[in-house]
Amino acid sequence: MNEILKKLAEGDLRSIGRSEEIVAEVLANPSLFDKLFAGLESGEPGVRMRAADAIEKITVRRPELLQPYRTVILNEMTAIPQQEVRWHICQILPRLALSSEERKRAAAMLESYLLDKSRIVRTFALQALADLALEDKELAAHVIELLEAQTGCGIPSVESRSKKLLGKLKKLWAAG
Repeated sequence: MNEILKKLAEGDLRSIGRSEEIVAEVLANPSLFDKLFAGLESGEPGVRMRAADAIEKITVRRPELLQPYRTVILNEMTAIPQQEVRWHICQILPRLALSSEERKRAAAMLESYLLDKSRIVRTFALQALADLALEDKELAAHVIELLEAQTGCGIPSVESRSKKLLGKLKKLWAAG
């Protein structure tokens, strides 16, 4: 286990542990991103969760660091069932530069997350779908249908986010 992952192994699933420290280290030395990304494949749920958290925070400022992992994220990381990883995957997917075909695959995966037991995962999946739809009119039409269906799902957080995103997408695509 590399030094970054050893630091991420500290703490339990209720704690982000030393992930803020890792964020600072990787932002100062982006060559460490590979070592951090390896944490998503860890057999330890706490390491996976904290690695996903750190990756999400780093790529807000440095989204280009994700690009070499585009295929791995789409093919492997999106299949991780751990809810804490899933909601971070939802946040980072729209930061990737995706081809039209990759965007469709990402959207299909995010749509499957709408069945997740976690309300947080479902809400973040809706946000990610809407973010992807901002660049793709064909996808936007489907996402609008999904959002409309979610406005009556009975989960207040999901309904609220759906209504907000629906207004934004309809306004954008009605104007375009």
